[in-house]
Amino acid sequence: MHLARVMTEHGPRYGAVDPKERSVRILADECFPPGPSPQFTGLSVPLDGARLLAPVAPGKIVVIGRNYGSRADAADTLVLHLKPPTAVTGPGEPILLPSGSKDVRYEGELAVVIGSVCRAVDPDQAEAHVFGYTCANDVTAWDIGTEGGQWTKAKGMDTFCPLGPWITTDVDPAAAVITTHVNGELRQHGSTAELTRATAVLVSEVSHLMTLLPGDLLLTGTPGGSASLADGDEVTVAIEGIGALRNPVVGR
Repeated sequence: MHLARVMTEHGPRYGAVDPKERSVRILADECFPPGPSPQFTGLSVPLDGARLLAPVAPGKIVVIGRNYGSRADAADTLVLHLKPPTAVTGPGEPILLPSGSKDVRYEGELAVVIGSVCRAVDPDQAEAHVFGYTCANDVTAWDIGTEGGQWTKAKGMDTFCPLGPWITTDVDPAAAVITTHVNGELRQHGSTAELTRATAVLVSEVSHLMTLLPGDLLLTGTPGGSASLADGDEVTVAIEGIGALRNPVVGR
């Protein structure tokens, strides 16, 4: 299932995306995550032209760093940072470049969406706590805070966590191709098979550090190739089996 969050005349609602019919069937249950047998209202929204929102409103966003074995700086130990929920923005919404930065970079990533309370679980138990996966862009102002290890400054600004276009519940996270294009030009290409720590291992290790709640996100790391964005760019993060997340870039 592709679960989208879409703006309707009644406000934001969750819906199941039907790619063949190009529509979003609105769910009766407005909570996240929906139950195992979701009920529908009978209403649908055309997918073409629909205003898709960030597919989840996370309580916390855990960002995993240096987690691709293909990168020269891949880490042996778990590296993590946090983004605030206010960094989240949706498909098609602008990434706002802060006036004090000249090196804001894209980082295309697979995001794990937690579906149930997860505390100190083993890797073989982790999948039961995962609702699904979505595309994320871990936007980072590399010239703000990173020199002193202040990654919250670099990663926590408004619009620095685009998500979408929806959550996919039936994708295999073990070997999905992930790409990032800027203005149609390929900038990043990798596979989740290259993750130093697989998604189940990440969920397990993070759950031993902090309790994960429904809607929380784990950003699993980015392949090599991150570089600066400029006013007027369009950045697209695509993950096999999920979809493509597109955002324009706007200078303040």
